[in-house]
Amino acid sequence: MALIRNQIQELLNDAVKCIDSTNLDITPEVEIPAVKEHGHYATAVAMALTKKLRKNPRLIAESIVNYIEKQSPDYLQKVEIAGPGFINFFIKSEAFSTVLPEIISKGSLYGTSEIGGGQYIQVEFVSANPTGPLHIGHGRGAAVGDALARILEACGYRVQREYYINDTGKQMEILGSSVYLRYLEINGEKVTFPDDHYKGDYIVDLAKEIFDEKGDELKKLPAGEAISYCYEYAYKRILDGIKEDLSQFRVEFDRWFSEKSLHRSGEIKKTIEFLKDNGYIYESEGALWFKSTAFGDEKDRVVVRSNGATTYFAADIAYHWNKLKRGFDTIIDIWGADHHGYVARMKAAVEALGSSRDKLHVILVQLVNLLRGGRPVAMSTRAGEFVTLREVIDEVGVDACRYIFLTRRSDSHLDFDLEVAKEQSSNNPVYYVQYAHARLCSVFEVASEKGLGFDKGKTPNLSLLTQDKEIKIIQLLGEFPYVVESSATHLEPHRIPYYLHDLVSEFHSYYNHHRIISDDQDLTAARLYLAEAVRIVLRNALNLLGVSAPEKM
Repeated sequence: MALIRNQIQELLNDAVKCIDSTNLDITPEVEIPAVKEHGHYATAVAMALTKKLRKNPRLIAESIVNYIEKQSPDYLQKVEIAGPGFINFFIKSEAFSTVLPEIISKGSLYGTSEIGGGQYIQVEFVSANPTGPLHIGHGRGAAVGDALARILEACGYRVQREYYINDTGKQMEILGSSVYLRYLEINGEKVTFPDDHYKGDYIVDLAKEIFDEKGDELKKLPAGEAISYCYEYAYKRILDGIKEDLSQFRVEFDRWFSEKSLHRSGEIKKTIEFLKDNGYIYESEGALWFKSTAFGDEKDRVVVRSNGATTYFAADIAYHWNKLKRGFDTIIDIWGADHHGYVARMKAAVEALGSSRDKLHVILVQLVNLLRGGRPVAMSTRAGEFVTLREVIDEVGVDACRYIFLTRRSDSHLDFDLEVAKEQSSNNPVYYVQYAHARLCSVFEVASEKGLGFDKGKTPNLSLLTQDKEIKIIQLLGEFPYVVESSATHLEPHRIPYYLHDLVSEFHSYYNHHRIISDDQDLTAARLYLAEAVRIVLRNALNLLGVSAPEKM
Protein backbone atom coordinates (compact mmCIF):
# COMPACT_ATOMS: atom_id res chain seq x y z
CA MET A 1 0.00 0.00 0.00
CA ALA A 2 1.39 3.40 -0.97
CA LEU A 3 1.73 5.84 1.92
CA ILE A 4 -0.79 8.69 1.97
CA ARG A 5 2.17 11.09 1.92
CA ASN A 6 3.56 9.41 -1.21
CA GLN A 7 0.18 9.49 -2.93
CA ILE A 8 -0.09 13.23 -2.27
CA GLN A 9 3.48 13.67 -3.50
CA GLU A 10 2.68 11.89 -6.78
CA LEU A 11 -0.53 13.87 -7.18
CA LEU A 12 1.36 17.15 -6.73
CA ASN A 13 4.08 16.06 -9.17
CA ASP A 14 1.42 15.38 -11.80
CA ALA A 15 -0.34 18.67 -11.05
CA VAL A 16 2.88 20.67 -11.46
CA LYS A 17 3.58 18.99 -14.80
CA CYS A 18 0.02 19.67 -15.91
CA ILE A 19 0.05 23.41 -15.23
CA ASP A 20 3.36 23.83 -17.09
CA SER A 21 4.68 21.31 -19.58
CA THR A 22 8.30 22.48 -19.24
CA ASN A 23 10.59 20.76 -16.79
CA LEU A 24 10.41 23.00 -13.75
CA ASP A 25 12.82 20.83 -11.81
CA ILE A 26 10.87 21.32 -8.59
CA THR A 27 9.86 18.51 -6.25
CA PRO A 28 6.89 19.60 -4.12
CA GLU A 29 7.64 19.27 -0.42
CA VAL A 30 4.89 17.76 1.70
CA GLU A 31 4.79 18.45 5.44
CA ILE A 32 2.56 17.73 8.42
CA PRO A 33 1.20 21.10 9.64
CA ALA A 34 1.85 22.06 13.24
CA VAL A 35 -1.72 23.37 13.53
CA LYS A 36 -4.53 20.82 13.33
CA GLU A 37 -6.85 23.25 11.50
CA HIS A 38 -4.39 23.36 8.58
CA GLY A 39 -5.14 19.78 7.66
CA HIS A 40 -3.22 16.51 7.80
CA TYR A 41 -0.67 17.51 5.15
CA ALA A 42 0.33 20.77 3.49
CA THR A 43 2.62 22.07 0.75
CA ALA A 44 4.09 25.44 -0.17
CA VAL A 45 4.91 24.39 -3.74
CA ALA A 46 2.84 27.26 -5.19
CA MET A 47 5.23 29.77 -3.61
CA ALA A 48 8.22 27.80 -4.88
CA LEU A 49 6.83 28.03 -8.43
CA THR A 50 6.10 31.77 -8.34
CA LYS A 51 9.47 32.91 -9.67
CA LYS A 52 9.64 30.39 -12.49
CA LEU A 53 6.04 30.79 -13.64
CA ARG A 54 5.90 34.54 -12.93
CA LYS A 55 2.45 34.21 -11.47
CA ASN A 56 0.75 35.04 -8.20
CA PRO A 57 1.23 32.03 -5.89
CA ARG A 58 -2.46 31.89 -5.02
CA LEU A 59 -3.35 31.62 -8.70
CA ILE A 60 -0.82 28.79 -9.05
CA ALA A 61 -2.34 27.11 -6.00
CA GLU A 62 -5.81 27.37 -7.55
CA SER A 63 -4.56 25.65 -10.71
CA ILE A 64 -3.04 22.84 -8.65
CA VAL A 65 -6.18 22.41 -6.56
CA ASN A 66 -8.40 22.36 -9.67
CA TYR A 67 -6.26 19.55 -11.08
CA ILE A 68 -6.41 17.58 -7.82
CA GLU A 69 -10.19 17.94 -7.49
CA LYS A 70 -10.64 16.63 -11.06
CA GLN A 71 -8.63 13.53 -10.14
CA SER A 72 -10.92 13.03 -7.13
CA PRO A 73 -8.66 10.70 -5.12
CA ASP A 74 -10.72 8.45 -2.84
CA TYR A 75 -8.55 9.14 0.23
CA LEU A 76 -9.05 12.90 0.11
CA GLN A 77 -11.80 14.55 2.16
CA LYS A 78 -11.04 18.06 0.94
CA VAL A 79 -8.24 20.34 -0.17
CA GLU A 80 -8.03 24.04 0.68
CA ILE A 81 -5.91 27.07 -0.16
CA ALA A 82 -4.70 29.15 2.78
CA GLY A 83 -2.82 32.42 3.11
CA PRO A 84 -0.66 33.46 0.13
CA GLY A 85 -0.87 30.01 -1.48
CA PHE A 86 -0.43 27.15 0.99
CA ILE A 87 -2.35 24.04 -0.02
CA ASN A 88 -3.81 22.03 2.86
CA PHE A 89 -4.97 18.42 2.52
CA PHE A 90 -7.61 16.82 4.74
CA ILE A 91 -7.62 13.01 4.66
CA LYS A 92 -10.55 10.65 5.30
CA SER A 93 -10.20 8.72 8.56
CA GLU A 94 -10.73 5.36 6.90
CA ALA A 95 -7.88 6.08 4.47
CA PHE A 96 -5.42 6.38 7.34
CA SER A 97 -6.52 3.20 9.10
CA THR A 98 -5.57 1.02 6.12
CA VAL A 99 -1.95 1.26 7.29
CA LEU A 100 -2.65 -0.71 10.48
CA PRO A 101 -3.08 -4.15 8.84
CA GLU A 102 0.15 -3.50 6.93
CA ILE A 103 2.05 -2.80 10.16
CA ILE A 104 0.62 -5.87 11.87
CA SER A 105 1.40 -8.16 8.94
CA LYS A 106 4.92 -6.85 8.35
CA GLY A 107 5.87 -6.76 12.01
CA SER A 108 9.63 -6.27 12.42
CA LEU A 109 9.94 -5.52 8.69
CA TYR A 110 7.63 -2.50 8.81
CA GLY A 111 9.68 0.59 8.00
CA THR A 112 12.22 -1.30 5.89
CA SER A 113 12.52 -0.74 2.15
CA GLU A 114 14.68 -1.49 -0.85
CA ILE A 115 15.43 2.09 -1.92
CA GLY A 116 19.15 1.35 -1.59
CA GLY A 117 18.93 -1.31 -4.26
CA GLY A 118 21.92 -3.16 -2.84
CA GLN A 119 24.31 -0.23 -3.27
CA TYR A 120 27.56 -0.81 -1.37
CA ILE A 121 28.26 1.80 1.32
CA GLN A 122 31.14 2.05 3.70
CA VAL A 123 30.66 3.84 7.01
CA GLU A 124 33.95 4.64 8.73
CA PHE A 125 33.48 5.98 12.24
CA VAL A 126 35.04 6.42 15.67
CA SER A 127 38.61 5.77 14.37
CA ALA A 128 40.05 7.20 17.59
CA ASN A 129 43.83 7.14 17.99
CA PRO A 130 44.72 4.14 20.21
CA THR A 131 46.53 6.43 22.64
CA GLY A 132 43.92 6.34 25.36
CA PRO A 133 40.41 5.17 26.27
CA LEU A 134 37.37 6.39 24.37
CA HIS A 135 35.79 9.57 25.69
CA ILE A 136 32.16 10.67 25.40
CA GLY A 137 32.85 12.53 22.16
CA HIS A 138 33.91 9.23 20.62
CA GLY A 139 30.75 7.71 22.08
CA ARG A 140 28.57 10.18 20.23
CA GLY A 141 30.38 9.38 16.98
CA ALA A 142 29.95 5.67 17.67
CA ALA A 143 26.19 6.07 18.22
CA VAL A 144 25.78 8.18 15.07
CA GLY A 145 27.81 5.82 12.90
CA ASP A 146 26.20 2.62 14.12
CA ALA A 147 22.64 4.00 13.96
CA LEU A 148 23.26 5.31 10.45
CA ALA A 149 24.59 1.91 9.37
CA ARG A 150 21.49 0.20 10.81
CA ILE A 151 19.19 2.66 9.04
CA LEU A 152 20.98 2.24 5.70
CA GLU A 153 20.75 -1.55 6.00
CA ALA A 154 17.02 -1.24 6.73
CA CYS A 155 16.70 0.67 3.45
CA GLY A 156 18.32 -2.00 1.30
CA TYR A 157 21.94 -0.84 1.24
CA ARG A 158 24.87 -3.17 1.80
CA VAL A 159 26.94 -1.61 4.56
CA GLN A 160 30.47 -2.18 5.75
CA ARG A 161 31.44 -0.69 9.12
CA GLU A 162 35.12 0.19 9.37
CA TYR A 163 37.46 1.55 12.04
CA TYR A 164 40.69 3.19 10.84
CA ILE A 165 43.46 2.61 13.37
CA ASN A 166 46.02 5.42 13.49
CA ASP A 167 48.78 3.10 14.71
CA THR A 168 51.83 4.96 13.46
CA GLY A 169 53.37 8.41 13.61
CA LYS A 170 54.32 10.93 16.27
CA GLN A 171 51.33 10.34 18.59
CA MET A 172 52.16 6.66 18.89
CA GLU A 173 55.80 7.51 19.62
CA ILE A 174 54.63 9.85 22.38
CA LEU A 175 52.44 7.06 23.77
CA GLY A 176 55.44 4.74 24.05
CA SER A 177 57.58 7.45 25.59
CA SER A 178 54.83 8.39 28.09
CA VAL A 179 54.51 4.81 29.35
CA TYR A 180 58.30 4.37 29.47
CA LEU A 181 58.79 7.50 31.58
CA ARG A 182 56.11 6.36 34.06
CA TYR A 183 57.82 2.96 34.13
CA LEU A 184 61.09 4.64 35.04
CA GLU A 185 59.32 6.55 37.84
CA ILE A 186 57.96 3.28 39.22
CA ASN A 187 61.57 2.04 39.18
CA GLY A 188 62.49 4.94 41.43
CA GLU A 189 64.02 7.24 38.84
CA LYS A 190 63.33 10.95 38.67
CA VAL A 191 62.17 11.99 35.21
CA THR A 192 61.08 15.18 33.50
CA PHE A 193 57.67 14.52 31.99
CA PRO A 194 57.18 16.61 28.79
CA ASP A 195 54.02 18.72 28.44
CA ASP A 196 53.04 17.03 25.16
CA HIS A 197 53.02 13.53 26.71
CA TYR A 198 49.92 11.64 27.88
CA LYS A 199 49.28 12.29 31.56
CA GLY A 200 46.22 10.16 32.28
CA ASP A 201 46.18 7.65 35.11
CA TYR A 202 45.76 4.91 32.51
CA ILE A 203 49.38 5.56 31.47
CA VAL A 204 50.52 4.87 35.03
CA ASP A 205 48.41 1.68 35.09
CA LEU A 206 50.03 0.47 31.88
CA ALA A 207 53.50 1.21 33.25
CA LYS A 208 52.66 -0.76 36.42
CA GLU A 209 51.53 -3.72 34.34
CA ILE A 210 54.84 -3.69 32.46
CA PHE A 211 56.78 -3.39 35.72
CA ASP A 212 54.87 -6.32 37.24
CA GLU A 213 55.72 -8.39 34.17
CA LYS A 214 59.26 -7.23 33.42
CA GLY A 215 60.60 -5.81 36.66
CA ASP A 216 63.61 -3.61 35.88
CA GLU A 217 64.49 -5.43 32.63
CA LEU A 218 63.54 -2.48 30.39
CA LYS A 219 66.01 -0.25 32.23
CA LYS A 220 68.81 -2.43 30.88
CA LEU A 221 67.69 -1.93 27.25
CA PRO A 222 68.60 1.00 25.00
CA ALA A 223 65.96 3.73 25.46
CA GLY A 224 64.70 3.41 21.88
CA GLU A 225 64.16 -0.33 22.25
CA ALA A 226 62.46 0.07 25.63
CA ILE A 227 60.15 2.80 24.29
CA SER A 228 59.28 0.58 21.32
CA TYR A 229 58.31 -2.23 23.72
CA CYS A 230 56.19 0.16 25.79
CA TYR A 231 54.47 1.44 22.66
CA GLU A 232 53.60 -2.07 21.41
CA TYR A 233 52.34 -3.15 24.84
CA ALA A 234 50.30 0.01 25.45
CA TYR A 235 48.90 0.10 21.91
CA LYS A 236 47.58 -3.47 22.15
CA ARG A 237 46.10 -2.99 25.63
CA ILE A 238 44.43 0.31 24.69
CA LEU A 239 43.06 -1.06 21.41
CA ASP A 240 41.68 -4.10 23.24
CA GLY A 241 40.00 -1.72 25.68
CA ILE A 242 38.51 0.31 22.84
CA LYS A 243 37.12 -2.86 21.24
CA GLU A 244 35.67 -3.96 24.58
CA ASP A 245 34.04 -0.56 25.20
CA LEU A 246 32.52 -0.48 21.72
CA SER A 247 31.22 -4.02 22.03
CA GLN A 248 29.56 -3.09 25.33
CA PHE A 249 28.13 -0.07 23.49
CA ARG A 250 26.60 -2.49 20.93
CA VAL A 251 28.95 -1.36 18.17
CA GLU A 252 30.71 -3.97 16.08
CA PHE A 253 32.99 -3.36 13.09
CA ASP A 254 33.37 -5.48 9.97
CA ARG A 255 36.97 -4.37 9.54
CA TRP A 256 39.71 -2.77 11.59
CA PHE A 257 42.05 -1.11 9.08
CA SER A 258 45.63 -0.42 10.19
CA GLU A 259 47.34 2.76 9.00
CA LYS A 260 50.63 0.92 9.47
CA SER A 261 49.57 -1.50 6.70
CA LEU A 262 49.57 1.39 4.22
CA HIS A 263 53.22 2.09 5.01
CA ARG A 264 54.27 -1.56 4.94
CA SER A 265 52.52 -2.28 1.63
CA GLY A 266 53.98 0.79 -0.07
CA GLU A 267 50.48 2.11 -0.84
CA ILE A 268 51.33 5.64 0.30
CA LYS A 269 54.29 5.79 -2.05
CA LYS A 270 52.21 4.35 -4.91
CA THR A 271 49.48 6.91 -4.29
CA ILE A 272 51.92 9.82 -4.41
CA GLU A 273 53.43 8.43 -7.62
CA PHE A 274 49.96 8.14 -9.16
CA LEU A 275 49.15 11.76 -8.31
CA LYS A 276 52.56 12.87 -9.58
CA ASP A 277 52.03 11.05 -12.89
CA ASN A 278 48.72 12.88 -13.28
CA GLY A 279 50.25 16.29 -12.61
CA TYR A 280 48.86 16.85 -9.12
CA ILE A 281 52.15 16.75 -7.17
CA TYR A 282 54.89 19.37 -7.33
CA GLU A 283 58.05 20.12 -5.38
CA SER A 284 58.63 23.34 -3.46
CA GLU A 285 60.97 24.24 -0.59
CA GLY A 286 62.26 20.68 -0.59
CA ALA A 287 58.80 19.21 0.09
CA LEU A 288 56.20 17.56 -2.15
CA TRP A 289 52.84 19.32 -2.40
CA PHE A 290 49.41 18.13 -3.55
CA LYS A 291 47.60 20.62 -5.83
CA SER A 292 44.38 20.62 -3.83
CA THR A 293 43.58 24.19 -4.97
CA ALA A 294 42.92 22.71 -8.43
CA PHE A 295 39.85 21.08 -6.88
CA GLY A 296 38.50 23.94 -4.80
CA ASP A 297 40.60 23.74 -1.63
CA GLU A 298 41.86 27.03 -0.16
CA LYS A 299 45.54 26.08 -0.42
CA ASP A 300 47.83 23.26 -1.54
CA ARG A 301 48.87 20.63 0.99
CA VAL A 302 52.18 18.98 1.88
CA VAL A 303 52.30 15.20 1.41
CA VAL A 304 56.06 14.64 1.88
CA ARG A 305 58.03 16.92 4.18
CA SER A 306 61.49 18.22 3.36
CA ASN A 307 62.98 15.57 5.66
CA GLY A 308 61.38 12.84 3.52
CA ALA A 309 58.66 11.90 6.02
CA THR A 310 55.13 11.52 4.67
CA THR A 311 52.34 13.50 6.31
CA TYR A 312 49.12 12.23 7.88
CA PHE A 313 47.33 13.66 4.84
CA ALA A 314 49.40 11.48 2.52
CA ALA A 315 48.32 8.41 4.49
CA ASP A 316 44.70 9.58 4.40
CA ILE A 317 44.84 9.97 0.61
CA ALA A 318 46.26 6.45 0.28
CA TYR A 319 43.60 5.12 2.64
CA HIS A 320 40.80 6.66 0.58
CA TRP A 321 42.30 5.34 -2.63
CA ASN A 322 42.23 1.93 -0.97
CA LYS A 323 38.56 2.49 -0.20
CA LEU A 324 37.79 3.54 -3.76
CA LYS A 325 39.50 0.45 -5.16
CA ARG A 326 37.34 -1.74 -2.93
CA GLY A 327 34.30 -0.78 -5.00
CA PHE A 328 32.11 1.15 -2.60
CA ASP A 329 29.34 3.16 -4.28
CA THR A 330 29.43 5.66 -1.42
CA ILE A 331 32.02 6.35 1.26
CA ILE A 332 30.86 7.97 4.51
CA ASP A 333 33.43 9.36 6.95
CA ILE A 334 32.25 10.40 10.41
CA TRP A 335 34.70 12.86 11.98
CA GLY A 336 34.88 15.14 14.97
CA ALA A 337 33.82 18.71 14.25
CA ASP A 338 37.43 19.87 14.73
CA HIS A 339 38.19 18.22 11.36
CA HIS A 340 35.89 20.54 9.39
CA GLY A 341 38.86 22.13 7.64
CA TYR A 342 39.90 18.70 6.40
CA VAL A 343 36.76 18.09 4.31
CA ALA A 344 37.66 20.18 1.27
CA ARG A 345 41.16 18.71 0.91
CA MET A 346 39.86 15.14 1.27
CA LYS A 347 37.21 15.67 -1.38
CA ALA A 348 39.91 17.23 -3.59
CA ALA A 349 42.02 14.11 -3.14
CA VAL A 350 39.13 11.81 -4.07
CA GLU A 351 38.58 13.81 -7.26
CA ALA A 352 42.31 13.80 -8.10
CA LEU A 353 42.27 10.01 -7.71
CA GLY A 354 39.81 9.83 -10.59
CA SER A 355 36.53 9.52 -8.71
CA SER A 356 33.61 11.87 -8.12
CA ARG A 357 34.01 14.07 -5.05
CA ASP A 358 30.33 13.40 -4.36
CA LYS A 359 31.17 9.75 -3.65
CA LEU A 360 32.64 10.90 -0.34
CA HIS A 361 30.26 12.16 2.35
CA VAL A 362 31.64 13.60 5.57
CA ILE A 363 29.47 13.84 8.68
CA LEU A 364 30.84 16.09 11.40
CA VAL A 365 30.00 15.31 15.02
CA GLN A 366 30.06 18.16 17.49
CA LEU A 367 31.29 18.07 21.07
CA VAL A 368 29.31 16.79 24.04
CA ASN A 369 28.95 19.02 27.09
CA LEU A 370 28.70 16.71 30.10
CA LEU A 371 26.55 18.07 32.91
CA ARG A 372 25.29 16.90 36.28
CA GLY A 373 22.11 18.60 37.42
CA GLY A 374 22.72 21.40 34.92
CA ARG A 375 26.30 22.04 36.03
CA PRO A 376 29.44 21.11 34.04
CA VAL A 377 31.10 17.90 35.23
CA ALA A 378 34.69 18.17 36.46
CA MET A 379 37.28 16.34 34.41
CA SER A 380 37.69 12.68 35.26
CA THR A 381 40.55 11.89 37.60
CA ARG A 382 40.64 8.38 36.20
CA ALA A 383 41.10 9.43 32.59
CA GLY A 384 43.28 12.42 33.39
CA GLU A 385 42.08 14.70 30.62
CA PHE A 386 38.53 13.64 29.81
CA VAL A 387 35.51 11.67 30.92
CA THR A 388 35.59 8.21 29.40
CA LEU A 389 32.74 6.55 27.57
CA ARG A 390 33.04 3.60 29.95
CA GLU A 391 32.42 5.85 32.97
CA VAL A 392 29.25 7.28 31.43
CA ILE A 393 27.97 3.84 30.38
CA ASP A 394 28.58 2.49 33.88
CA GLU A 395 26.61 5.34 35.42
CA VAL A 396 23.59 5.72 33.10
CA GLY A 397 23.55 2.60 30.92
CA VAL A 398 23.97 1.91 27.21
CA ASP A 399 20.38 2.73 26.23
CA ALA A 400 20.46 6.22 27.73
CA CYS A 401 23.88 6.94 26.23
CA ARG A 402 22.99 5.86 22.71
CA TYR A 403 19.58 7.49 22.66
CA ILE A 404 20.62 10.84 24.10
CA PHE A 405 23.63 11.03 21.76
CA LEU A 406 21.14 10.78 18.87
CA THR A 407 18.57 13.31 20.06
CA ARG A 408 20.14 16.21 18.18
CA ARG A 409 21.70 16.74 14.78
CA SER A 410 25.26 15.45 14.82
CA ASP A 411 26.63 18.87 13.83
CA SER A 412 24.93 20.54 16.84
CA HIS A 413 26.45 20.75 20.30
CA LEU A 414 24.84 18.35 22.75
CA ASP A 415 24.25 18.82 26.47
CA PHE A 416 24.31 15.43 28.21
CA ASP A 417 23.04 15.67 31.78
CA LEU A 418 23.90 12.56 33.81
CA GLU A 419 21.11 13.16 36.32
CA VAL A 420 18.48 13.60 33.62
CA ALA A 421 19.72 10.41 31.92
CA LYS A 422 18.96 8.48 35.13
CA GLU A 423 15.56 10.03 35.82
CA GLN A 424 12.42 7.93 35.49
CA SER A 425 10.38 10.79 34.12
CA SER A 426 9.35 12.47 30.90
CA ASN A 427 12.45 14.69 31.22
CA ASN A 428 14.54 11.66 30.26
CA PRO A 429 13.96 11.13 26.50
CA VAL A 430 14.88 7.44 26.44
CA TYR A 431 12.77 6.64 29.51
CA TYR A 432 9.85 8.54 27.94
CA VAL A 433 9.97 6.32 24.84
CA GLN A 434 10.80 3.02 26.53
CA TYR A 435 8.05 3.57 29.09
CA ALA A 436 5.52 3.84 26.25
CA HIS A 437 6.60 0.41 24.98
CA ALA A 438 6.47 -1.09 28.48
CA ARG A 439 3.05 0.49 29.05
CA LEU A 440 1.76 -1.15 25.85
CA CYS A 441 3.14 -4.51 26.95
CA SER A 442 1.28 -4.05 30.23
CA VAL A 443 -1.95 -3.37 28.32
CA PHE A 444 -1.62 -6.70 26.53
CA GLU A 445 -0.91 -8.47 29.83
CA VAL A 446 -4.18 -7.09 31.24
CA ALA A 447 -6.00 -8.04 28.03
CA SER A 448 -4.68 -11.59 28.31
CA GLU A 449 -5.78 -11.83 31.94
CA LYS A 450 -9.28 -10.77 30.85
CA GLY A 451 -9.32 -13.44 28.15
CA LEU A 452 -9.09 -10.91 25.33
CA GLY A 453 -6.90 -12.76 22.87
CA PHE A 454 -5.20 -10.89 20.04
CA ASP A 455 -5.39 -12.46 16.58
CA LYS A 456 -2.95 -10.79 14.15
CA GLY A 457 -4.69 -12.48 11.24
CA LYS A 458 -8.07 -10.93 12.03
CA THR A 459 -8.66 -7.25 11.33
CA PRO A 460 -11.24 -5.68 13.68
CA ASN A 461 -13.66 -2.90 12.79
CA LEU A 462 -11.17 -0.06 12.42
CA SER A 463 -13.89 2.46 11.53
CA LEU A 464 -14.51 2.66 15.29
CA LEU A 465 -11.19 4.52 15.68
CA THR A 466 -12.62 8.02 15.28
CA GLN A 467 -11.02 10.00 18.11
CA ASP A 468 -8.76 12.84 16.96
CA LYS A 469 -5.82 11.38 18.87
CA GLU A 470 -6.39 7.98 17.29
CA ILE A 471 -6.32 9.48 13.82
CA LYS A 472 -3.18 11.44 14.67
CA ILE A 473 -1.42 8.32 15.99
CA ILE A 474 -2.39 6.32 12.90
CA GLN A 475 -1.11 9.12 10.65
CA LEU A 476 2.23 9.11 12.49
CA LEU A 477 2.46 5.32 12.24
CA GLY A 478 2.02 5.66 8.48
CA GLU A 479 4.87 8.17 8.41
CA PHE A 480 7.43 5.76 9.85
CA PRO A 481 8.70 4.29 6.53
CA TYR A 482 9.11 7.83 5.17
CA VAL A 483 11.07 8.87 8.27
CA VAL A 484 13.40 5.87 7.93
CA GLU A 485 13.97 6.53 4.23
CA SER A 486 14.59 10.25 4.75
CA SER A 487 17.02 9.43 7.58
CA ALA A 488 18.94 7.23 5.13
CA THR A 489 18.89 9.60 2.15
CA HIS A 490 19.88 12.63 4.23
CA LEU A 491 22.29 10.64 6.45
CA GLU A 492 20.56 11.99 9.55
CA PRO A 493 19.79 9.36 12.21
CA HIS A 494 18.49 12.02 14.61
CA ARG A 495 15.24 12.04 12.61
CA ILE A 496 14.25 8.77 14.30
CA PRO A 497 14.33 10.16 17.89
CA TYR A 498 12.48 13.28 16.67
CA TYR A 499 9.80 11.04 15.22
CA LEU A 500 9.65 8.87 18.33
CA HIS A 501 9.11 11.91 20.53
CA ASP A 502 6.10 13.00 18.46
CA LEU A 503 4.60 9.51 18.33
CA VAL A 504 5.11 8.81 22.03
CA SER A 505 3.75 12.23 23.04
CA GLU A 506 0.55 11.47 21.15
CA PHE A 507 0.33 7.97 22.60
CA HIS A 508 0.84 8.99 26.25
CA SER A 509 -1.79 11.72 25.84
CA TYR A 510 -4.18 9.26 24.21
CA TYR A 511 -3.59 6.64 26.91
CA ASN A 512 -4.30 9.18 29.66
CA HIS A 513 -7.61 10.22 28.08
CA HIS A 514 -9.03 7.02 26.61
CA ARG A 515 -9.40 3.46 27.85
CA ILE A 516 -7.96 0.88 25.49
CA ILE A 517 -9.75 -1.98 27.26
CA SER A 518 -13.44 -1.34 27.94
CA ASP A 519 -16.81 -3.11 28.06
CA ASP A 520 -17.27 -2.43 24.35
CA GLN A 521 -15.65 -5.53 22.84
CA ASP A 522 -15.53 -4.24 19.27
CA LEU A 523 -13.95 -0.94 20.30
CA THR A 524 -11.51 -2.80 22.57
CA ALA A 525 -10.48 -5.04 19.68
CA ALA A 526 -9.88 -2.03 17.42
CA ARG A 527 -7.88 -0.20 20.07
CA LEU A 528 -5.77 -3.27 20.87
CA TYR A 529 -5.04 -3.52 17.16
CA LEU A 530 -3.89 0.11 17.18
CA ALA A 531 -1.86 -0.52 20.35
CA GLU A 532 -0.07 -3.47 18.73
CA ALA A 533 0.78 -1.31 15.70
CA VAL A 534 2.27 1.36 17.99
CA ARG A 535 4.24 -1.28 19.89
CA ILE A 536 5.69 -2.68 16.64
CA VAL A 537 6.77 0.76 15.41
CA LEU A 538 8.35 1.69 18.74
CA ARG A 539 10.30 -1.55 18.82
CA ASN A 540 11.43 -1.20 15.19
CA ALA A 541 12.49 2.43 15.65
CA LEU A 542 14.43 1.73 18.84
CA ASN A 543 16.17 -1.19 17.16
CA LEU A 544 17.40 1.16 14.41
CA LEU A 545 19.00 3.25 17.16
CA GLY A 546 20.54 0.23 18.88
CA VAL A 547 18.33 0.81 21.92
CA SER A 548 16.33 -1.89 23.73
CA ALA A 549 12.53 -1.97 23.99
CA PRO A 550 11.86 -3.26 27.53
CA GLU A 551 8.57 -4.97 28.35
CA LYS A 552 8.68 -3.90 31.99
CA MET A 553 10.13 -0.81 33.71
